[in-house]
Amino acid sequence: MRKTVIFIADSLDNAHKFQQVLSTFDAEVFAGSSLQFKKLLALHPGCDLVVFEARSSTFERVAEAEPLLVEEGVGALLAIVDEGDLGEFRMPVQVKSDFVVHGASADECTARIRNLLWPGSESASSDVVTVDSLSINLATYQVAVAGEPLDLTYLEYALLTFLATHPGRTYSRDALLRRVWGFDYYGGSRTVDVHVRRIRAKLGPDLAHHLETIRGVGYLWSV
Repeated sequence: MRKTVIFIADSLDNAHKFQQVLSTFDAEVFAGSSLQFKKLLALHPGCDLVVFEARSSTFERVAEAEPLLVEEGVGALLAIVDEGDLGEFRMPVQVKSDFVVHGASADECTARIRNLLWPGSESASSDVVTVDSLSINLATYQVAVAGEPLDLTYLEYALLTFLATHPGRTYSRDALLRRVWGFDYYGGSRTVDVHVRRIRAKLGPDLAHHLETIRGVGYLWSV
């Protein structure tokens, strides 16, 4: 399924590098300067990824961008930050996100973008994961139970997909926050419990037992 990406940068070095990086993906890219950020979000609501250059006042710029991303239903954010700003930089807590520093290699940028656009799919042997009546299509982000579509939020989908593509292994809440929510997450780890409860409720009693709680450790997807 073709992805939609918005690329925001004011510097030519990042514009050139990310033009090459994004051309390797099956994605439609809409690029512009920081002055065009709000306009591009409005034109492409619900886009899969925003690559956002935060060259000055990194913390403030990303903090200002977060509510706009949430409002427009953006799937994920990749922030490009100055290495000198890492001490004060905080990742958004309401949007799946990651970051690279200015000057990161094209290979690193490619790997981080792939992880944001297709979370968990690198561990699956095919595009569709099936467990009993549950099917997860990793290519289209669609989940169904007995053929009926399941209405999941992005983070619910990402958490379910990650666990289902890593069956039989227990992950702590902190590990899930790092792997699903992003490279660094500064919210409370109990948010994982909330999402697990919602996923179980949506899966229903016939499937919810696959998402096991391992007391004192975390969560496990059993098959």
